[in-house]
Amino acid sequence: MMIDPNDLTLDKDGHLDDHTLWTPQAAQILANDLGITLDEIHYRILDAVRDFFDKYHHSPTTRPLIKHLKQTLPDDDIDNAKLQQLFQTGLVARHVNRIAGLPKPANCL
Repeated sequence: MMIDPNDLTLDKDGHLDDHTLWTPQAAQILANDLGITLDEIHYRILDAVRDFFDKYHHSPTTRPLIKHLKQTLPDDDIDNAKLQQLFQTGLVARHVNRIAGLPKPANCL
């Protein structure tokens, strides 16, 4: 079933109102706003970030995000520079959480 981008309800910061409604298709719709075409590594990262949220009940900021990704995706050799390249931004935690359908991390602009 296709999602109409107009059916995604977002909060004032552009994050999904309800993270449980996230799908890979919703992720691509959110990524389109940033000019990003998601591929396998993006989806591995998004799944790992969603696992972090499920485990700790909050969206990770940059340092915990990178630490978690290094532990859960060791073969992808994730660091801040790689995340910035993949997600085309210096606001890595903000954009990764947004595309993963999660709330904005507490201390992000």
